[in-house]
Amino acid sequence: MSKQSTDADVAFIAALAELLNKNELTEISVKREYGEDDSLDVRVIKQANVVQMAAPAAPVYAAPAPAAAAPAPAAPAAVEDPAKHPGAVASPMVGTCYLAAEPGATPFVTVGATVAEGQTVLIIEAMKTMNHIPAPRAGTVKRILVSDGTAVEFGAPLMIIE
Repeated sequence: MSKQSTDADVAFIAALAELLNKNELTEISVKREYGEDDSLDVRVIKQANVVQMAAPAAPVYAAPAPAAAAPAPAAPAAVEDPAKHPGAVASPMVGTCYLAAEPGATPFVTVGATVAEGQTVLIIEAMKTMNHIPAPRAGTVKRILVSDGTAVEFGAPLMIIE
């Protein structure tokens, strides 16, 4: 597919997010068919004032993932609320979350890593300022709830340290 189609898809996803906000919806799912073996599945979900855009893990124009595989990651999040977990590390501010000091660098922590209290676990960029977020307690990283470059809200759960 051409760059023009990719730009059109990005504009389409942005329009869905805007539609979600305008109509006070919490979720929109759409499948765009481009041909027999070419489609785009988009699911936009609004949670805790954050709009998340989910797309297949494979490139946009690759063969679509099996339908049963796509809903599986979303199901556990609906069952338990990570914000209520006693080991949740909450965002102290609104901004963009980064898991490493710079693009392509090794992440500060990974799942299973042991951290010390005060150790930097990620960075949140707010107003062009990089704010190092320290581990509030020593322990083991059980889950990382955000991906690199994700917009986060104040109080949003970022990771679980037990």
